[in-house]
Order: sequence, then structure tokens, then C-alpha cells
Amino acid sequence: MINWKIISKILGSLLFIEAFFMALCLVMTIIYGETDMLLFIFSTAVTAAGASLFRYLGYGAENSLSRRDAYVVVTLTWTVFSIFGMLPFLIQGTNITDAFFETMSGFTTTGATIYDDVESLSHGLLFWRSLMQWIGGLGIVFFTVALLPSLVGGSVKVFAAEATGPMRSKMHPRLSTSAKWIWSIYLLLTVACGISFWVCGMDWFDATNYSMTTTATGGFSTHNGSVFLASPTIEYLSILFQFLAGINFTMLYLIFFKFRIGTLVRNSEFKLYVLTVVVATLFIMYMLITRMGYDVEEALRSALFQVVSTITTTGLSNTDAGLWPHFTWAILGLLMFMGACAGSTTGGFKSIRMLMLIRVLRNEFHRILHPNAVLPVRVGDQTIPQQRLVTLLAFFTLYMFMLIFTIVVMVVSGIDFTNSVTIGLSLMSNVGAGLDTNIGPQMSWADLSDGLKWLCSFLMLVGRLEIIAVLVLFTRGFWRRN
Repeated sequence: MINWKIISKILGSLLFIEAFFMALCLVMTIIYGETDMLLFIFSTAVTAAGASLFRYLGYGAENSLSRRDAYVVVTLTWTVFSIFGMLPFLIQGTNITDAFFETMSGFTTTGATIYDDVESLSHGLLFWRSLMQWIGGLGIVFFTVALLPSLVGGSVKVFAAEATGPMRSKMHPRLSTSAKWIWSIYLLLTVACGISFWVCGMDWFDATNYSMTTTATGGFSTHNGSVFLASPTIEYLSILFQFLAGINFTMLYLIFFKFRIGTLVRNSEFKLYVLTVVVATLFIMYMLITRMGYDVEEALRSALFQVVSTITTTGLSNTDAGLWPHFTWAILGLLMFMGACAGSTTGGFKSIRMLMLIRVLRNEFHRILHPNAVLPVRVGDQTIPQQRLVTLLAFFTLYMFMLIFTIVVMVVSGIDFTNSVTIGLSLMSNVGAGLDTNIGPQMSWADLSDGLKWLCSFLMLVGRLEIIAVLVLFTRGFWRRN
């Protein structure tokens, strides 16, 4: 049976945290003397009241979670957070479909927006959009494990249900201690990014917002469109911080706090990540120079920015890639699918899974020549158990099924095939930007029908929680009594 009392207790504690962040947006409206203070006062009050209700329903719950409880907690947390998180947009006048779409896009760090004119939004709402992505960057529940380690006894199960990637690595025997270190790195990256932007000429508000959406690899912008309005220096800085956010945060911990640079250099996933970025950048750079007449520096900066932004599923851009040669779209589409490293703030299939698939395929070719050979799948110094390979195959199958389903629905709805493919990849990988000029880097998703927007919201959640954690709730066996 599902332990609804402990689930309610956890949801209540999480909603208090959300109410606190809403109050920070209230401070922003006061600083700028804007008229929507009541908007955030009401939203904060309602969220706090909801938190109190959930805490009351969970009063006296034992701090013990089963694996089923953990999957329910994770999916409900992201859904409930989005329901309460859309209140500021609803009160501001946005309809419920668009408000939920925008909020789910924020928390899942997808970065797709329904606002054609984000510059018309108040500073408080712009700050709330960026905060949503920053909160969701490493995971809402993971954030709770760091702040409230004593909340549940099954925090490891919750982390396993929310964390990205097929392999787990520990920095410390206590998960709560590891979570604190990882969040410290996340905060350090955000602060360093913001200060760098500000020093190089951004005003403090834009620097703060872009630092949160860059390190969260979310892509929400404080200006119309997602084209990065900045100098070349700031664009190179953005490339750097997006790239760092795409590295496994356990590896970043070993570099920043243990000074084990060799660990990163020897990491197979990191090497594939770097190799992919270099090869894709050089190829697109060549295409821009020979086909579009770019000079070398502009081609390097444009190609590198777009490649890093796409593989880290950030969705920012420093140019309109929809105008590039069509073959570059195929490269960027593959990068959308692949994603960066597991254990980072990025979406996508993840480089580690891609590496595992490559090793499996290589072994199959060897097995054709040597049928009796024992060929374990190894990644670095680890031998991958057979069960993880089965899970990998299941994940890949589900990902492709969901992608094809999305493409078919979009085509049937009247969207052209190119946009249907890129929309599907954007949603399943939490990129948030299409490649064609119909839904491209400089436009919003507002033209989609309400039905498609609800489907998109669901797909964002499925992509962020890596499919299985959500779809398992729709199986009959999950709800059976044991």
C-alpha cells in the first residue's frame, strides 16, 4: 500500500520551501517598486496554506518510505510544485493551460515559453521564471535531501527515483552530506557565473537571472526570444559555465574540493562529452565558413555556443540556427538526443548511456567473429551488470517510442515534419528550442493548441524524470496490494 501520510508530510515541507522562494520574488517587486506585490503576497500565502494542509494530513507519519512511495513522491512533487508555482502567472492574467505549461517548463528546465513578449513581464515574474529553473536544475526532491536530511528515512530511494543516469557514484556514505556538497558546487557555479556576467557588462538583474538559467541549463531569458543578448566575452563565459554544468557534479566535487583532476581526465563519459563537443563544433564551424561566409572567430563562437547549449539542453542561442544549412540541424538534433553527462543539470539520453550502447554494439560485432567469447561491457574500471544493460535497452525503447508518438501527434495536428521532430526532441530531452523558424530560437510556443500544450507539459515531466519513474505509475502492477 502507498503510505499517503508520509507523502503528504514531504509535500508539505517542500511547499514551504516553494513559498519561501516566492517571497524572494516579492522582495524583487519591492526593490523595483512594481505594482504586482499583491500577486506574490497572495501566491506565497496560498502556497504556505497548501503546505500547512499537507503537513496536517501527514501529521504523525513514520519517516519510512517504500520504493513505491518514492516514485509517487517524486512525480507528485514535480506536479504539485508546478500547480502552486503557476499561481503568479494565473493571477497576472495568463490562462491555466499556458500558466501550467510555463511553470512545468521552468521546473523541468526545458525553457520553452508561451510568452511572445517576456519583456512585458514584471521583474518579479522574470525572477520567478529563473528561480523555477534553478530549483529544478538538480532536482526538487534532491534539494530537500540536502536541506532536510531527517525528513524521510527512505531518502536514498527518493534520490534513486529522481536522479539522472544509469550509474550511481558516492562521494560520502551519507546521502545528505553528498547532497550538501553537490548543492554547494551548484551554488558556487551560479555565483561565479553571475559575478562574471556582471563584471563583463551585464546589469545585476540580467546577470542574476542568466546565471541561474545557465547553470541550471534551463534557458529562460529576461529578453524576448532565447537569443543571447550579450558581448562576445559574455558569450564565451556562458559557453564555459554551460559546459561545466554539463559535467557530472560528483566529478566537479572531486576537482574543486579534492583536486583530483586526473579522475575527470580518465572518466570515459567526460571524454565522450568533450570529443562530441569538439567534433560537432569543428564540423558546424566549417559549414558556417564555407556556406554562410562567417569569419573564423564568429564561426567558432557561434558553432561552439550552439553546440554546447544544445548538448547541455540549455536552449540558449547567440544566433538563429534556423537559418543555418539543413545538415547542421541534423547534428544539433543528435546533440539534443544525446545530452551531456549523467548527474548534471542537463537532460537528454546522457553520454554514459550512449557510451554503454557503443560498447554493447562493439561486443556484438566481436561476438560474430568469436561466438564463444565472454565479452563483459566495461565503462572505465566498472563492469556493467546484465540487469543494467536490460534497463538501458528498456529506457532506449521507451524514449524512442515516446519520441515517435510525439512526432506523429504533432504531424497529425498540422505541424510540419521538421518541427515535429525537433519539438519531440526538445520536450523529451528538456531542451525547449526548435530549429526551424516556425518554432525557433527567437520565437515562443504560444501557437500550439491547448491540447498540445498539456501533452507537452506531460512530456517535459516524463523527460525530466527519465520516463520510467513516471510511466511506472500507470502500470496495473504498481497499485496492486502485496
